[in-house]
Amino acid sequence: MKHLHRFFNPLCWPIAAKISAALVSAVLIPMSFTAYYNLRQSLNSVEAGEYRKLELLATSTASRLDQLIIDIQRIVVQVSSDRNAVNFLTASTSSERKAFRHDLQQTLQNVSDSNKDFDAVFVMDKEGRCVAATNPKFLGQNYAFREYFRSSIQGLPYVSSILVGETTKRPGMFFSHAVKSPSGEIVGVLVVKIKGADIWAIINALQVSDESYAFLIDQQGVIISHADQSLLYHSLIPLPPDTLKQVVSDRRYGLEQIQSLNIPELKVMVKAKQAGHTTYRYPPHQMPRIVGFAPLEKRPWVLGVSQPKAQFAAPLNRLIWLHGSSVLVVGGITAIIALLLARRISRPIHALTDAAQALEHDNFDSQVQELHQNLERLACTQDDIGQLVRVFLQMAEEVRMRHQKLKMQVWELHIEIDETKRANNVAEITENEHFRQLQQKIQKLREHEVIASETETDYYRRLQTKVQSMKERSLTSEA
Repeated sequence: MKHLHRFFNPLCWPIAAKISAALVSAVLIPMSFTAYYNLRQSLNSVEAGEYRKLELLATSTASRLDQLIIDIQRIVVQVSSDRNAVNFLTASTSSERKAFRHDLQQTLQNVSDSNKDFDAVFVMDKEGRCVAATNPKFLGQNYAFREYFRSSIQGLPYVSSILVGETTKRPGMFFSHAVKSPSGEIVGVLVVKIKGADIWAIINALQVSDESYAFLIDQQGVIISHADQSLLYHSLIPLPPDTLKQVVSDRRYGLEQIQSLNIPELKVMVKAKQAGHTTYRYPPHQMPRIVGFAPLEKRPWVLGVSQPKAQFAAPLNRLIWLHGSSVLVVGGITAIIALLLARRISRPIHALTDAAQALEHDNFDSQVQELHQNLERLACTQDDIGQLVRVFLQMAEEVRMRHQKLKMQVWELHIEIDETKRANNVAEITENEHFRQLQQKIQKLREHEVIASETETDYYRRLQTKVQSMKERSLTSEA
């Protein structure tokens, strides 16, 4: 537990670990902030570039469709002013029409053969009845309910959406223009139908990846071109009731009901005026997709290019991986350099610590040769560490000399104390009252005359008894 506490407490770390952590932090923290800022800017740039790429693809295809519409409109205007069409529609009798029918029919056929995208070319009179056509099925059919007839009979050129033909049941795009007499009176309408499949082929050819696709919506938000034909003529968002009623009554899509995909995120595409992008999910449980879109100039349609967001995020993920790996590599190199540098810096400190501990435990003299060899090498440098080592060596020498001097003083003091103690002990014995009494008695005994009748042996025994008695009294009084 103690080691764990030391591990998580930076204040308890060794100096090498502290220096390494400080150096690594000094490099990695600013680098991490810089890398994050650069990564964020790079991601934004790449993200904007990917969105812009989709928008440009959609814009380029939209421009191609615009050019196709312009070219066909020019053909329609030219054919509507052809003298054979004008002569046929301005003929007042059936015999005159019959005389001009062959020339008109040849003109229509030539126009149809001039472009493989044309599905049919036909002419309607003022009542909306087809009076000449490249496809015999159109003859005699009344298309007065169609928007292309209602607009052109009023003198307005018209380009339809991709509708399902009432006669052929094939999808197509209708271009119409009024046929006027030399006096300027509108006498009929010329219609050119181009194949819807060819329009779809142009749009479906626009693919960014295997899972990407392009689609086209009209001004109502109804899909009129899609790689998945099961989604054709579905609206992106629910149509208002009056619009839905008008679409069904016009039979423009050949359906009794327009179903909605209900993708509210794609509402921004409906009647968009400029290129843009957005993210959506369809179906809702699927992975998110992104779409770049661009409007057409000649029609209120919008072309979208969709791809999975995962594919879109692939370059972003590569960028994140590159930035992260670069930070890790630089961090690893920095950590190794920091560790080596920290060890080089901490080595003198460890040597000084060992020397200080030896000096503390009075082992400096026994280790002086090894310590001096290590410290003398460090003292040769001219940096702060070298200066510190030189100061320490000088201090250690002074401490060692002072210690030796102190030991001599202590030894002399011990001798002086022993002599003083010995003198005090002697004085203590000699100045004792019992000792003086004993000395006096011994003196008296020495001076006492020997009794004649007493033998020398008896005298010696008596003297020994008295001395023993005096010693016991002396010991008793000291106790």
